[in-house]
Amino acid sequence: MSPPIRVALLGYGLAGAVFHAPLIAAVEGLELAAIVTRDEKRRTRARRDHPSAAVLGSPEEVWERAGDLDLVVVAAANRAHVPLARSSIQAELAVVVDKPLAASADEGRSLVRDARERGVMLTVFQNRRWDGDFLTVRGLLEEGALGDVARFESRFERWRPELSGGWRESGDPQDAGGLLNDLGSHLVDQVLFLFGPAAQVYAELDTRRAGAQTDDDSFVALLHESGVRSHLWMSAVAAQLGPRFRVLGSRAAYVKFGIDVQEELLHAGRRPDDPLWGREPEDRWGSLGAGDEFRRIPTVPGAYQRFYEGVVLALREDAPPPVDPDGVVAGLEVLDAARKSARERRVVELR
Repeated sequence: MSPPIRVALLGYGLAGAVFHAPLIAAVEGLELAAIVTRDEKRRTRARRDHPSAAVLGSPEEVWERAGDLDLVVVAAANRAHVPLARSSIQAELAVVVDKPLAASADEGRSLVRDARERGVMLTVFQNRRWDGDFLTVRGLLEEGALGDVARFESRFERWRPELSGGWRESGDPQDAGGLLNDLGSHLVDQVLFLFGPAAQVYAELDTRRAGAQTDDDSFVALLHESGVRSHLWMSAVAAQLGPRFRVLGSRAAYVKFGIDVQEELLHAGRRPDDPLWGREPEDRWGSLGAGDEFRRIPTVPGAYQRFYEGVVLALREDAPPPVDPDGVVAGLEVLDAARKSARERRVVELR
């Protein structure tokens, strides 16, 4: 058997502790060899959760032992994504970067170019491509159940009327805070993956909560080159939530409420080796139909572990990375255009 791919995880906050570490530990072929965090509470948690991993205090300790490692996962604050990923590339270590890859398309494009020139694998943790409801939508599109799609509506809405603080709510552009960068990174990635490049972008980026420094209630509309229109909502101040998906086609529509269960399961300490992993209860299923005739559609089980299974294949068998970084840069171009659209109050042409 091949030796395991030795992974260093940079950051042990929400992204590192709840998402990356459990998935890395669950996927055959990966070994969580090191966790980097300076925070004493997080260091204690890391030792408890993963006793066989070395707990380090700085990324520099990772570069010093680069010869004993194969892969770096950047799960630190957004402003650290580019410098940490670039240091990984310079150390000739393959790298997974949590979303968003960068604060702008130019930064992301430069990073992708550096990785390609050095022959280092770079990919981005766009885990929402493996949400169960998104996989269900993909399947309906592939089988033609909806006909020709005219409008695709997608929402990540929450009711969080009070600020929680931290860098995610910072107004400094280098922190890449706000919902457009956070939830919008997922929504834009999903629609580009489904419907191809965007030709036009229109956005409304609003700040609703008292004391907020960045967008917390936003809307983005895309016209794809394929002719499909995508309408995307992201909000922290939605007192009642709209449908997660509403897909309108020439033959039928698909409507789905509720968010994928995997984040909830990870918070509860469940893992992908659970036989019921990613399965939604029937009362969360969406409906497919037209007019007064519709039927419930079982949600495909979610499968975040497939991302890291794809990383193993990329490193061992020279397969393409599970998420193409060029596609991620295209998503960053849309986010840049959305900020410009909101600032200038106009439609921005991309193509």
